[in-house]
Amino acid sequence: MLSGILEHISASRDQVVDLQRILVSIPAVGPDNGGLGERAKADAMLAWLKEHGVTDVTEYRAPDERVPCGHRPSIKAVIPGQDASRTFWVISHLDVVPPGDMALWGTKPFELAVDGDALVGRGVEDNHQGVVASLLLADAMVKTGAVPPVNYGMLLVADEENGSKFGLEWLLKNHPEIFGKNDLYLIPDFGIPSSEMVEIAEKSMLWLRITLSGKQCHASSPEEGVNTLVATAAFILRLTKLHDRFPAVNELFKPANSTFQPTKKEANVENVNTIPGRDVFYMDCRVLPQYELDDVLEAVYEMGREICATYGVTAEYHIVQKEQAAPATPKNAEIVTRVLRGVEAVYGGKPRPMGVGGGTVAAYLRRAGLDAVVWATWVPNAHQPNERSLIKNNIGDAKVMATVLFDETSGA
Repeated sequence: MLSGILEHISASRDQVVDLQRILVSIPAVGPDNGGLGERAKADAMLAWLKEHGVTDVTEYRAPDERVPCGHRPSIKAVIPGQDASRTFWVISHLDVVPPGDMALWGTKPFELAVDGDALVGRGVEDNHQGVVASLLLADAMVKTGAVPPVNYGMLLVADEENGSKFGLEWLLKNHPEIFGKNDLYLIPDFGIPSSEMVEIAEKSMLWLRITLSGKQCHASSPEEGVNTLVATAAFILRLTKLHDRFPAVNELFKPANSTFQPTKKEANVENVNTIPGRDVFYMDCRVLPQYELDDVLEAVYEMGREICATYGVTAEYHIVQKEQAAPATPKNAEIVTRVLRGVEAVYGGKPRPMGVGGGTVAAYLRRAGLDAVVWATWVPNAHQPNERSLIKNNIGDAKVMATVLFDETSGA
């Protein structure tokens, strides 16, 4: 049974290209990033599932007045198995990030480009590859008539790129009946080229928006104002000392230390000859699980008080995102051992459990007491210009999903 499914998946190159072309053409950017949400992409996936014979499909709508349709759609699709009491879930997300600086793209970000085995376009890897791989497996089972040992479930969720409050987090709160304690959860939303990273733990994540206020004035008379750009530069340099305050390392993660990085900066004044009286910048902090984010915040506030006293500015802080690390999935959990065996069977190598700094939807499952693994075979180049995904990885990852689902070692 498994061999027939793997053979069907192996012959699906054209289907990978067709699916990716559909997905890339629909810029499902969330309203936090100036987009219209996932409605159009969800409609395309609902049509695809119907056309390919997947009939047990449910749509869930998280209310969100910021988008034209008034909601953020997520899709559940299930192929029944011999044991209907358990489900192997593959959870991927429909939304993508904006393309960023268009000048850095060699192709149009929302038109798929095919370059040999490479697919280029926004979202092809993050997270269309996960979507496509899960759909390839579903199509293979429908076409071959195979009945899996347990239910095979796909969740195509909204809002992953901006915190999942209208996606998986909302589903867990409002539809907990979806998620069985004995189910198996795979999230194909991060990986490395060798396929060997099987993610079972994540760092805590803290995003901060920091506003410094001073006094705007003419640049020829700086003594009449308070220059917030100077204070911002000093504050950013001071914040690099957070590495000294939180120096621990954990070899499960790569990098093994906590990271504290200034990222986005908002525009201040439009002309050169004006000293800015207001500056806004952002920090991205990925913190090892043993540290409390409240302690990191207090360290930031302490540094801010020093900057304010030195440069005569005031500081305001807005927490954009704050997620204390969820409990790790045990190394001996069934989903971990299944995925390790599946990766080795399809890709070879020496797959191993690891931790990562990037946040994924697995954290919400782990906080709910559900064992989850994040795994995929990535280039990786998520969020970058000229985002790429390899056709062979779309196909190979679908084969791993099939091998996990039909794993006889577990006795399922």
